[in-house]
Amino acid sequence: MANLETKPGPGADPIETGRPHLRTVATWALILGLAGCAAGPDFKRPSAPEVAGYTATPVAAQTESAAVRLGEAQRLVDGMAADAQWWRNLKSAELDALIESALNANPSLAAAQAALRQARELHAAQAGSTQYPQVDAGLGAQRQRMSPSAQGLAGDAREFSLFNASVGVHYNLDLAGGNRRALEALAARSDFRRFELESARLTLAGNIATAAITRARLADQIEATAAILKVQEEQVHLARERARLGQATPDEALALQTQAEQTRAQLPALRKQMQQAEHLLAVLAGRAPGAGGIPAFTLADFSLPVELPLVVPSELARRRPDIQAAEALLHAANADYGVAVARLYPQINLSASLGSQALTSGALFGSGSAVWSLLGQLTQPLFNPGLPAEKRAALAAFDAAAANYQGVVLGALRDVADALRAVENDAQTLAALAAADAAARDSLHSMERQYQFGAASYLQLLVAQQQAQQTRIGLAAAQAQRLADSVALYQAIGTT
Repeated sequence: MANLETKPGPGADPIETGRPHLRTVATWALILGLAGCAAGPDFKRPSAPEVAGYTATPVAAQTESAAVRLGEAQRLVDGMAADAQWWRNLKSAELDALIESALNANPSLAAAQAALRQARELHAAQAGSTQYPQVDAGLGAQRQRMSPSAQGLAGDAREFSLFNASVGVHYNLDLAGGNRRALEALAARSDFRRFELESARLTLAGNIATAAITRARLADQIEATAAILKVQEEQVHLARERARLGQATPDEALALQTQAEQTRAQLPALRKQMQQAEHLLAVLAGRAPGAGGIPAFTLADFSLPVELPLVVPSELARRRPDIQAAEALLHAANADYGVAVARLYPQINLSASLGSQALTSGALFGSGSAVWSLLGQLTQPLFNPGLPAEKRAALAAFDAAAANYQGVVLGALRDVADALRAVENDAQTLAALAAADAAARDSLHSMERQYQFGAASYLQLLVAQQQAQQTRIGLAAAQAQRLADSVALYQAIGTT
């Protein structure tokens, strides 16, 4: 609130001596001056994080590469303007179409959009009811019986009808700015819903991309596991033939059969996970799991982004929608505190009405009697222990919102740090597994040549094939993880 004070000059005060119109002007000037204030402190945006980086030690600007698909080196580009449709960098037309469809059909997203519309309409409703005078029209009719004896007069009782029509105006002068703070809180909550919607869009796109990559990984692993089972079944068949010919014991065949059945047991679990990923993709896209239409993603459908965006922590706090949403809640809590403070100050309500009264409805708008009223009401709380408690509660809510904001910022910094380390370390993992896969394939090719020239047995060839397929399972997991790491970094940076 502004501090208004008067400083009397030498001699008599002209406002108090014979100039009532100046007194009126001064009074209205005081009222208007107070009306230009708003209780409570103005909101100030929280300071951006002061840290220079996300990790204790620097992250490599470029990752390792591997001579396999999805093994390209990735570069972290400072200040790179990330595409809002970042999933297109994965180069999968089917994924692009699925995400675009989900952005229009996902029920959770539709709920967030409806919540945003509701918040905006609540702000509009509050603005309409507090920023402008309220004008109401009234029309009434009543039947009365009046007895002169009730007033000590002679005469018979009379019955008559009384009709009235009026227009009334009401306005809250909002001296302390409580209404303006309430509008400010509603506007901040509208911003919260808007940022919440942006966060929901980002999360939806990330979840779909991650589920599609998971489905692709499982498809490749199922194929490799089935190949391993085929090789193991062939080993069991050979062991049984050798046992029949007396060249091996039955225990050898039983051991191989145990291994084959263990591999067979892995296939239903992998298929279950893949089907669950497909069900998740369907629901995220706003479809029933049994409706079908989900693409059969494989790792061959994706490409690895060779450039990844990176922003400084101070910019991250200004672009991640969840941080912006937490800031909007902090703004709303600050405004709510102003509302609680304003309730401690005087409230002035002005109302006026103009109408007509008549004994017949026909005379109501003609020869009826004009009636009018003008009312100004000043209310100042004198003793209400609840109001200071409400103020303290609002201050506590502000402190909670500030702590929540700090927690969201720290969580965002951690998300980026985790994603950066994952990009760096998982590239190294893929490079090692790619080397192992190359060695296993070279070993298989060598064994195939030896088998052709009779230098190796068929059983040795089967073992080499099994090792190559087993390495392929780990390689598929590492390839999918690099794609998932890229998606996680896009999400952590908050690209929408």
